[in-house]
Amino acid sequence: MSVQNSTSKKYDFIIVGGGSAGAVMASRLSENNSATVLLIEGGNAYSAWDYPSAVYSANNPGGDAAHNWGFQSEPTPYGNTLDLPRGKVLGGSSAINGAVALRARPQDFKNWNLPGWSYEEILPYYKKLESSDSGDKNLHGFDGPLPVHQLLRSDLTSVQRAFVDSTVNIGYKLIEDFDGADANGVGPYRMNVVNGVRVNTGMAYLTNAVRKRENLTIIAQAVADRVLFEGKKAIGILLANGDEFFAKEIILSGGTYGSAAILLRSGIGTKNELELLGIPVVADLPVGKNIKDHPFHYAAFALNKEMVETKTPPIAAKLWTSAFDTAELNIHITATHLFPDEYSPTQSGFVLGVAVTTPNSKGKVWIETIDPNINPKVDLNFLDDENDTKRMIEGAKIARRIAAAEPFAQYVHSEIAPGIAVQTDEDLEIAIKKNVASYAHPTSSAPMGDIHSKEAVVDLEGRVHHVESLRVVDASIFPDIISVATNITVIAVAEKIADKIVKS
Repeated sequence: MSVQNSTSKKYDFIIVGGGSAGAVMASRLSENNSATVLLIEGGNAYSAWDYPSAVYSANNPGGDAAHNWGFQSEPTPYGNTLDLPRGKVLGGSSAINGAVALRARPQDFKNWNLPGWSYEEILPYYKKLESSDSGDKNLHGFDGPLPVHQLLRSDLTSVQRAFVDSTVNIGYKLIEDFDGADANGVGPYRMNVVNGVRVNTGMAYLTNAVRKRENLTIIAQAVADRVLFEGKKAIGILLANGDEFFAKEIILSGGTYGSAAILLRSGIGTKNELELLGIPVVADLPVGKNIKDHPFHYAAFALNKEMVETKTPPIAAKLWTSAFDTAELNIHITATHLFPDEYSPTQSGFVLGVAVTTPNSKGKVWIETIDPNINPKVDLNFLDDENDTKRMIEGAKIARRIAAAEPFAQYVHSEIAPGIAVQTDEDLEIAIKKNVASYAHPTSSAPMGDIHSKEAVVDLEGRVHHVESLRVVDASIFPDIISVATNITVIAVAEKIADKIVKS
């Protein structure tokens, strides 16, 4: 791995962002010894197995401020701003997430409705990325870069086991593998955790051996400003510090917020908004107009502290089901110890985190300055759609049913949020909207689609419409959000597009 700041060399590929997608792209494209690859990362680039504990510990979802871009939403109608954690480190958000290693469902890809992007067509890349410790060989991979561990009942805390048992007792099925044909039910997660270490893509794909490749250069702590163009052809990247790097092809992997901001500063966005900022228009495209995220509701409970032996692992089991008995798995309730104990009257708290996993509400991301050191603006517009709100209310009711059922009820001292005074649907709606949070799964700021689509920004291989030699590969190109945590699908999408580039 080379790290010198030489701007004279022209690379075959420049990849901006070393996260869930960018690390995959850098690793796969540099497998070809004749292709030179530059990876630009805004955060630190630690050695593959020498990350600080704030990053590597699976008990610390969210990381710390030093490894977070610090995005925040615009105020909601109730005046709240939402924290939007995004990883600022080699490995990106895979280095600070909950390490849930679950795939999108076949229905999610049917919703995408894009040629070449069916579940059957992406399944080989799901298998290619993982080294599973169990499961069906027709479904799982066993020699990929990312270790995936299926948690067992014995891995759960006593509280999480009680959650599973109570959920079964109120009528839901026990699921052994959420990546299987039937995922409507409750059970332990598959996770990319090994001995308490959250294995991010900077570890799994950019191993120390990969980083020694002579054709791979990694520059860390380098904030990208914009893409450099000659006419409609992308030729390089300008960094915030003024350095320029040049390549035959530019690949943006900065995530739903980061990639959108770079595109906008580069002159790719809606014409009227770019002109307001004095940015010359390179391509008039709807960048940042169709983002989605999973809205998150904290159903919080005080536990009988003397019954809680351990809080590790903090995340381990969930219910994935359907509100109102539709075919789509649109509700997710996760059982987690991630609750600040000082807010519990018993000094021990627990959360049943409710999320609408197939939201209709769309938000937006935009810039109000050309300064690359200032984060873009984000409005997630959560629960704007009436059906989203109804499903969230139903999820909150299911969480209460689980908490009231045995054996979980034995652990519950009292309800903290939304609180027993909140009973009617109308009161639940207000309580949920006042305290809604982000599940940190943003997608779709630069969605894939046909060049004539009113929403599409890139084609089916991530190439930006109306320009040359510029590609986006990350969650921003999802044409719609998926019904589960995004990390594994982002990796699979990067594997698929990298494979296409290598074979072309």
